[in-house]
Amino acid sequence: MKKIKLLIVLASFLIALTLIIPAMLVLPFSGEHQARGKLGEDLTKASAKETKSTSTSTADSDTAVEVAVFRSSKKIIEKVPFEDYLVGVVAAEMPAEFKEEALKAQALAARTYIVNRLVSKDTMGVPKGAQVTDTQIHQVYMNDEEMRRNWGKDYSWKKEKVLEAVQTTGGQILTYDGKPIDALFFSTGNGYTENSEDYWSGNIPYLRSVSSPWDKKSPKFSNQKVLTVKEFEAMLGVKIGSGSTIGKIVERTTGKRVGKVNFNGKVLSGKDIREKLDLKSSDFAWERKGENIVITTKGFGHGVGMSQYGANGMAEEGSNYKEIVKHYYKGVEITSAEPMMATITAQK
Repeated sequence: MKKIKLLIVLASFLIALTLIIPAMLVLPFSGEHQARGKLGEDLTKASAKETKSTSTSTADSDTAVEVAVFRSSKKIIEKVPFEDYLVGVVAAEMPAEFKEEALKAQALAARTYIVNRLVSKDTMGVPKGAQVTDTQIHQVYMNDEEMRRNWGKDYSWKKEKVLEAVQTTGGQILTYDGKPIDALFFSTGNGYTENSEDYWSGNIPYLRSVSSPWDKKSPKFSNQKVLTVKEFEAMLGVKIGSGSTIGKIVERTTGKRVGKVNFNGKVLSGKDIREKLDLKSSDFAWERKGENIVITTKGFGHGVGMSQYGANGMAEEGSNYKEIVKHYYKGVEITSAEPMMATITAQK
């Protein structure tokens, strides 16, 4: 009987031992795992706090900056908070129906443009007290009231979509050699963009001619205008006579637009002709039909920088906004606007 009791006690001891030892072995690793978990939690909180701090810092800088916009129709100056101005520009410059990534690319270009202008204190083309106009001379802009009126029942979703594009790219600008670029953009290319020097004076390294095949799907790709021979001659200050030949194209640009045309010894640039005849593009061809001249153009706008319809075409094919801007602006970097925004704030 004593032997049986002894065996029972011994068996109980062995069973208890098999349960205790694994627990003792696991316990140190459980403790380490908990410590790492706590450390990870602390790091996550610290990181979130730092991100929030950085975000708040940028937001504070943006909130502190106002843009003085000359409202051309009312002839008044409207002071607009920085981010509200960007929303107004994107809303006015690009259809809200465009893909989100195209809208982000537009927001980035718009922010870069105004930061560059504010940092350099450029007030060319604006009345005293203003920093930009609300026209194509600078950037087209509309306020919230105008958005409501123009968009009607679509106001809510369009405003939300534009606002998201601005906020998603918040605090970002495009730079070249550490300086904000002149982020030019236009509606529709002729299949290519222009080198800066082919339309304006000055070779700008990031404004190079690139292919833009997506433009061909734009509703603004092709346009036609009819002028009488007398109107044509008067507007250009040339004489074309009664023949079918209307000047001779003697030069084309890298972007395949008209560079120069010789009218019996008088040479005009494609840009001059476009502006004097009020054409949609400097990629034009013409044909005489009786006493009229029919002019056909490809593209819409000056053609330098980012094509808006091209950007949307890239977005439809899956490109993100960073890929879009780096296609149209060569050699640029996407950097933080915070140091420059702080400078602008300090100048107030």
